[in-house]
Amino acid sequence: MQAPAYVKMPSTHAGKLERYLGPEGVAQLQKAMQGWYYKPIHLLDVPGSVRVAADGDFVGRFVTSRFEVGLDRVREALVRASKPRHGVLNAGFVDVSDALNRASQGFRQQPGGNITKVGTTGVVGASNTLWRVGNTPAGGGAGSAAPGGRACSSTTNGAMRWTNPAAGTMRLTGADFSANIINNSVLIYDRIFDVAKTMSSTANEAVTGVPTRYQSSTTTSEEYAGGNFCFVEAVAALGATAHEWGVAGGNECLYRNQAGTDNSIFPVMTGNASCIQDRLDHPLSAPWFFPPAAGDTGVMDLAQLRCSASVTGTVNFVLGHPLGFMSFPVINSMLPFDWLTNRDQAPYISNSACLALLEVVKPATTATTYTGRIYGTSTSS
Repeated sequence: MQAPAYVKMPSTHAGKLERYLGPEGVAQLQKAMQGWYYKPIHLLDVPGSVRVAADGDFVGRFVTSRFEVGLDRVREALVRASKPRHGVLNAGFVDVSDALNRASQGFRQQPGGNITKVGTTGVVGASNTLWRVGNTPAGGGAGSAAPGGRACSSTTNGAMRWTNPAAGTMRLTGADFSANIINNSVLIYDRIFDVAKTMSSTANEAVTGVPTRYQSSTTTSEEYAGGNFCFVEAVAALGATAHEWGVAGGNECLYRNQAGTDNSIFPVMTGNASCIQDRLDHPLSAPWFFPPAAGDTGVMDLAQLRCSASVTGTVNFVLGHPLGFMSFPVINSMLPFDWLTNRDQAPYISNSACLALLEVVKPATTATTYTGRIYGTSTSS
């Protein structure tokens, strides 16, 4: 699959980035992005405007006055947080001062409050959903059954609760977060839709429900469907039955792409016999997203699901939109993630977004606990 073209950005100095995230952290992110099909995704904890692109390339400006790793990185981040840089911020604010003023005048929110996600055991190289686990927010469950499914929102059980701004748009501007296992990376995403597949059936199963966010086919819209991704999460462990998602020759899993074209075809993807709870039912050779058809850059909605075998257990087919990665090169330290004074960041949060977390390409099997807070600031009163 060819990676799409995107606005030309300079390559990031690999040596600086490796010293900041650690060699293992860089390698883990590179592996996570193999096969990605849309624009580069923000690295939310790296100073400057660094993004990770398709096939693991890093692009954008890395801005720091020193090379650091481990606790040195924490100290540097604290200095940056206490001395914000001022300048133009192309993220809905007039400039950084405007954004900081709004944050101090009551236009900042803390979606989800004090967040604690107690993860589960995984598989090295596989990805885990944190949707079902608690403690705060409480764990979410299975989506509504097909054909309807569920359009997720900020009030869906499992979402990080927050309130839409009265005017303007909400931006993801910061976080304080820690992990108790080293080198994990977590994707913050907007969970826009999920649907529970009937696992006892090998028939084609229609999906008629649609998301309410990121449904535009206009490339310049912040609600553009480009970058929407699909994954299959095990809500309850699956039985020891070999199976594939889709059956080649006319019975594949179908979706509508970013341009609104009906019945695009997902390539057949092999699931995991005895897939453990909370693991994505993707093979180790596949990424954390269900790869779309060649040339497609987003999944607007789902049209048809098909499993090659009857399997015990429960899965959700999930649609999400990526906001950015958090990486943890040190453990048990509250890392300050600065997405406001790092220029050209402050990712857009759609109204009523269902904010959720996904562990991508776990570097260890160990269950990981994540603790912290995230912050959003509205661009208008």
